[in-house]
Amino acid sequence: MSAATVLDWGLGLAQGMLVLAMALAAWRMLRGPRAQDRILGLDTLYLNGMLTIVVHGMRTGSGLYFEAALILGMIGFTATVALAKFLMQGEVIQ
Repeated sequence: MSAATVLDWGLGLAQGMLVLAMALAAWRMLRGPRAQDRILGLDTLYLNGMLTIVVHGMRTGSGLYFEAALILGMIGFTATVALAKFLMQGEVIQ
């Protein structure tokens, strides 16, 4: 078994596990029960989505996916901070 085969198999397994983690995070985001649980589900969902894009970029060897993952990470972080601030203070913009 060559190193490329092992790497391809490992990356495929990692992608499958990340998709499963995304499904569980989406379930937590939709199910709740509290708003804090939904925000944590959203945070986990965007993080796993970002990692899935990175793993796909590693499989294809394209650098474009890494840039897309970076943009997704910045947008997800901003959304998480805005939602957390809304829960704490009741408003996002002061």
